[in-house]
Amino acid sequence: MEASPQPQNLPGAVVRVGVAVIVQRSGMVLLGKRRSHSHGDGTWQLPGGGLELFESVDACARREVAEETGLDVTVIARGPYTSDVFLDAPAGPLHYVTLFVLAEAGAGTAVALEPGKCDGWEWFEWNALPAPLFLPLQGLVASGYRPPV
Repeated sequence: MEASPQPQNLPGAVVRVGVAVIVQRSGMVLLGKRRSHSHGDGTWQLPGGGLELFESVDACARREVAEETGLDVTVIARGPYTSDVFLDAPAGPLHYVTLFVLAEAGAGTAVALEPGKCDGWEWFEWNALPAPLFLPLQGLVASGYRPPV
């Protein structure tokens, strides 16, 4: 087993929990081009964000998709997780455990409701995802995971 990088001397550092939603429609998945001053700028990401205190994973998934895209989704299943260390984050290393959730999108068009964080949303086939991918999604793809169609 390969050891994870261990940044040193990080008082107050915590492991954060993210929820990433694999939103599907007609065999396609929804990705957005990330705009970030903290980490992952210019990478393709799934809708999602931070799990709030006392919030369920499913509620977080539905909330984040609605806030970011305007779409309503039905959560189908929980997927795997990744544990990622962003060593090149401008404010210093970040450690996220990302929980993946599989969801089906209802009718409507995905709109970039947070244009300061995302350039826009596009639908892709899982076997033809764009590059570069946001680190958690990159790890999920590298693990061999494929969402059920």
